[in-house]
Amino acid sequence: MSASAEPMFAWEPLTPRGVAAFARAKFSRLLLVQFIVALLGAASVVWLLYDGCFPTINAAIQKLPATGEIRSGKLDWQGNSPELLAEGQILAFDVDLNHSGQIQPTRDVQIEFGAQTVRVISLLGYVEFMYPPDYVISYNRTELAPLWGAWEAEVLFIIAAAVTFGLLVAWWLLATVYFLPVWLLGFYANRDLNFRASWKLSGAGLLPGALLMALGVWLYDQGFLDLAAFGFIFAAHFVLGWIYLLVSLLFVPRFSETPKRGNPFKSAKA
Repeated sequence: MSASAEPMFAWEPLTPRGVAAFARAKFSRLLLVQFIVALLGAASVVWLLYDGCFPTINAAIQKLPATGEIRSGKLDWQGNSPELLAEGQILAFDVDLNHSGQIQPTRDVQIEFGAQTVRVISLLGYVEFMYPPDYVISYNRTELAPLWGAWEAEVLFIIAAAVTFGLLVAWWLLATVYFLPVWLLGFYANRDLNFRASWKLSGAGLLPGALLMALGVWLYDQGFLDLAAFGFIFAAHFVLGWIYLLVSLLFVPRFSETPKRGNPFKSAKA
């Protein structure tokens, strides 16, 4: 299997041939496509939070008492315990001062507030965090409802920007790690790749996995995937990137197929 000697136009990272085309494309073309894919990834995360998590947060805040706070590392809670505050399709919030376990997890992620710690419970178990001893944190409906209402849109924007920038940086770092093995494989396969082209090929080869991950996030939000299946998609998107890198090498022209340039120092015969 081999690519033709004709130059390929880099515009889509969905096929091995399309990924291979980025090896000879300009950096600006690769960065543009990476930015578009990063925006799609950020959009999927933002929609997951907006549709699957934020309504549960709003409902939990409305169930809080009018007064209450976390002071000196302890939760001042005057209501019943244990008490389920809210549960949605992904998240659940409850208060159990003694972490008695009477409220069993019903969603993929359950956040439980105890007297001195907060637990984040999921399929893999739980992690526990102490409340900060030197801060006073509002834990009441009167203060949190308007605060969350004022910052909800800003939080989504900040998360979208952070995910977009984080994906771009991650792809650039991974391309820097991958490009040397890709160049070595291309060298032994007699492919026309230098370090620069290998880096661009490595960067483009990560995009199919990112698109799979964005699709997985959307399917998880819609309820087509449970947490275990979503974890499988997360692992598979790394493997998909490696597969694309290996297969895309077959579509990079061989040295013998690369158009030869004439010797500019050779004088023309009369």
